[in-house]
Amino acid sequence: MRAVIVDCAIYRDGRRTEGPADFSDALEEARESGDAFLWIGLHEPTEKEFDLVSSEFGLHPLAVEDALSAHQRPKLEVYDDSLFAVIKPVLYDHDSDTVTTHELMVFMGDSFVVTVRHGEGAPLAAVRRRLEAEPEVLRHGPTSVLYAVSDAIVDHYIDVAGELQVDLEELETQVFAPSGTDDSKNTAARIYTFKRQVLEFRRATVPLAAPMARLASAGVPFVQEHAQPFFRDVQDHLTRANEQVEGLDRLLSDILSAHLAQMGVRQNDDMRKISAWAAMAAVPTMVAGIYGMNFAHMPELGWVGSYPLVLLLMAGAVAGLYRQFKRRGWL
Repeated sequence: MRAVIVDCAIYRDGRRTEGPADFSDALEEARESGDAFLWIGLHEPTEKEFDLVSSEFGLHPLAVEDALSAHQRPKLEVYDDSLFAVIKPVLYDHDSDTVTTHELMVFMGDSFVVTVRHGEGAPLAAVRRRLEAEPEVLRHGPTSVLYAVSDAIVDHYIDVAGELQVDLEELETQVFAPSGTDDSKNTAARIYTFKRQVLEFRRATVPLAAPMARLASAGVPFVQEHAQPFFRDVQDHLTRANEQVEGLDRLLSDILSAHLAQMGVRQNDDMRKISAWAAMAAVPTMVAGIYGMNFAHMPELGWVGSYPLVLLLMAGAVAGLYRQFKRRGWL
């Protein structure tokens, strides 16, 4: 059990205090004091390990099942003895330019907060340190933890959206680069891959809008009413992140359409060039084909100047065609 417990502490009057090593005794002490709460952080617990926590804290079986499966949409559920929230942190890999999502579950109830983390995308050590440095925020109890966690994750959404915007600008430059450059190869595949990354990002940010709107309103159990302005601030940041990701998705669709249109134009140019050269080659081919037939009586066969005259006529016809195609932009 020690392997999955990242941290366990009692917070009294906004400050961390030393408590019993066993979380069951720590929870009992926090409830008896009346002005304290226990925050226990878990990382990828097994079903057997989490059974000890769920039975002690009285967590709802459906919420426990969701916390263990780790394949949930962002949501907010209210049960008789606790509140359950699912948030999906997002990580951006600069080396591979990929977006990965992880999951963080928050249980909040009478004098306790339990956070369950899956993956490496939501290290809560920084959030815990920031809260411990702000006792006036921690005095608000478990609500302060839910606010700080959601605020940190949503703020990181904006950072990831900014990184994706930079990548999109680079991709846009490649799409509209002159034809024939090496950077223009496999552009359609890169656009599609990028669109998949944006879709993965949207799966984390868009469904979270409804839970944040609910937390920003009144009447949510286990959430202090004076915390509504803080959750409204998180909701505003989330709206900004969603607007950015939706803008990225629209731009990607436009860039893909522009790229396909460019490919069509280039193919038309290539076909026109091929057709022009084929037309120019057809004239001497036709003349040579006629004079290559085995007939005894053909015009000008006995004239000495017929051969250079025919060559001159073929060259003139080809030059005239080349001039016309050049004037019309086919060559």
